[in-house]
Amino acid sequence: MSAGRQGIRAINQDIVQCRACPRLVEWRERVAREKVARFTHEDYWGKPVPGFGDPEARLLIVGLAPAAHGGNRTGRIFTGDRSGDWLFASLHRTGWANQATSVATDDGLRLLGAYVAAIVRCAPPANKPTPAERDNCLPYHLRELEALGRVKAIVALGSYAWDNSLQANAARTVERIVPRPKFGHLAECKLGDRTLIGSFHPSQQNTFTGRLTEAMLDAVFVRARKLAG
Repeated sequence: MSAGRQGIRAINQDIVQCRACPRLVEWRERVAREKVARFTHEDYWGKPVPGFGDPEARLLIVGLAPAAHGGNRTGRIFTGDRSGDWLFASLHRTGWANQATSVATDDGLRLLGAYVAAIVRCAPPANKPTPAERDNCLPYHLRELEALGRVKAIVALGSYAWDNSLQANAARTVERIVPRPKFGHLAECKLGDRTLIGSFHPSQQNTFTGRLTEAMLDAVFVRARKLAG
């Protein structure tokens, strides 16, 4: 087993066992017990959601947090929700995934040179983690950044992931970029030998309104391919 694979496995084992944030523990477990009508027949994961993908990845994709009835239900980030439908369809079209759908952990999905994670590992109420909850998760992300040693491109899905990717870089390298780069779709920022790319989040708020189109999302991952080599 490669060092990267061993490192990612150890990180994910620690993530799944985490109970550092009482508010998030209570919420994720309550959602898993109470469920919603369309998923009453399913057993929810109800724990922190680890990253997923290729331990030898050259592309890292970072979101905000698992969805209450997506990753918190299925146990895999961006799996079983509308945002994930958009994300993995785009990754498939651009050659980063072997299939366009992500519905369950046993659905056969493989990422090809890519890895997907989140800044916060538990589904937060109203999709809004507190700064303290975010900071509790930061060490996991820092460990991922070290373990995924081949990564050359990092795609931040949304401004929250963008801002916290910059924070993680500052914590990792003790180097703050001044002035602070502004988030935007296809915005870029060099982080040492890696490049951070901004993308509008594939949330329904963005996809239903046309703020994010399939072509726009595909352009992000085509650009990531060029940067990742």
